[in-house]
Amino acid sequence: MIIYNVNNMVKAEIKTKNGTRIQVEGTPEEVEKILSNIKRREEQLAVKKKRKISATDFILKLREEGFFDKPKTILDIKEKLAENGLIYPVTTLSAVLIRLIRRRELGRIKTEKMWGYVKR
Repeated sequence: MIIYNVNNMVKAEIKTKNGTRIQVEGTPEEVEKILSNIKRREEQLAVKKKRKISATDFILKLREEGFFDKPKTILDIKEKLAENGLIYPVTTLSAVLIRLIRRRELGRIKTEKMWGYVKR
């Protein structure tokens, strides 16, 4: 950032993190307000870029850790996710599990009256 002060007016040339160049001219207060808005917006974008872990990601992590070495019911999976702060309704988990089965990342077997999900 480069700032010039000419006759009580401030000129600023700003280069954002994504490479955008912005030229601003105004009173020191106006330029400061614009600078703080740009900084706040860049911080918000940085937070959005941090990807939240999805149910699919966590289920695949559980698979790698051996959670699915023995058949697990959808309720077992729901409880394990809830223990880790991921709260999903069974209907959502059902769709996620079907997708993982179709991609052959999990398998399922019939156990008594319910489906059991296993490592493939």
